[in-house]
Amino acid sequence: MELINELRAKQKEIDGLKSLVSECSEDKDMLDMAVAELDEAVNEEKRVQTLLLRSLLPKDEADERDCILEVRAGTGGEEASLFAMDIFKMYERYSQKKGWKFEVVDITESDLRGYKEASAAVSGAGVYGKFKFESGIHRVQRIPVTEKCGRIHTSAVSVAILPQADEVPKFLHSFFCNLSVDLIHLKIYMILDSPIQQVDVQLRNEDLRIDTYRSGGSGGQHANTTNSAVRMTHLPTGMTVSIQDERSQHMNKAKALKVLCAKLYEIERSRIHTSRSKLRFEQIGSGDRSERIRTYNFPQGRVTDHRVGITHHAIDDMMQGENLDIFIDALLLRQEMDAIASFSSSV
Repeated sequence: MELINELRAKQKEIDGLKSLVSECSEDKDMLDMAVAELDEAVNEEKRVQTLLLRSLLPKDEADERDCILEVRAGTGGEEASLFAMDIFKMYERYSQKKGWKFEVVDITESDLRGYKEASAAVSGAGVYGKFKFESGIHRVQRIPVTEKCGRIHTSAVSVAILPQADEVPKFLHSFFCNLSVDLIHLKIYMILDSPIQQVDVQLRNEDLRIDTYRSGGSGGQHANTTNSAVRMTHLPTGMTVSIQDERSQHMNKAKALKVLCAKLYEIERSRIHTSRSKLRFEQIGSGDRSERIRTYNFPQGRVTDHRVGITHHAIDDMMQGENLDIFIDALLLRQEMDAIASFSSSV
């Protein structure tokens, strides 16, 4: 209503300026001043109209949520694992520059210390709304460290972004983390607000199986001699989350619960809003090189986003977490324009 009132006031001002222009056609100085003010008022009217239209567009209720970031090596062997590590660290640096909290959940390393799989919990203002565009296949073209003949190889990495479910209440979270493995009597109901429909995610004790095992380490004094690693399985879906990042079994349980909640929330959200979101397996595809949303060409020093056709020629800065907003802002604009087109056609 504030925007509507502002728009009406601006339109009234424009009508007055048009009348003034027609009345002072013989006074050049007055005419020039009136025309300049009219042009400024018309531009301001367009700005308010745009803001008003944006305010009427449907919003994704998950945009303001935190997210779970998952990176997996796809086609390309060890080189894909090394690039998965580079991509994961790129997101970590980007998050730090945004002032977001980036908490590593789990990392599975390859023989060359790359990342076969890596996941993190990212929290901050509007995290999912920014990161959601990173879901898909990221293709890299460069000379691998294992290449002896200097040939350029093409590898692929898949990225999945899952909106986090509401935080488990602290007293339940504390209660859960202090339970022994064979004594889990917890029933959690998370009712998540949505402008269209409520999403009800339930975790029942009979639906969870929790296994513990010794986590891997570098040996010596760092070797884990207790069963601190946790594998949590949601029996109805067969979904499994394994966490061994923390030395404490309780902390690993907490992280596993957080990731599992996010995965279940995304599945339920996708089922309800099929026109606004995709299931996780649709996000990451098969990991094949031919399916890609973005290509990182190191020999030419460029990064190209194929969805919006934008190329950035400072790949080193990009890998340091700089300038990622070039692509994200363009994708946000495209999403907005698609929504406006859909909105306009419906009215």
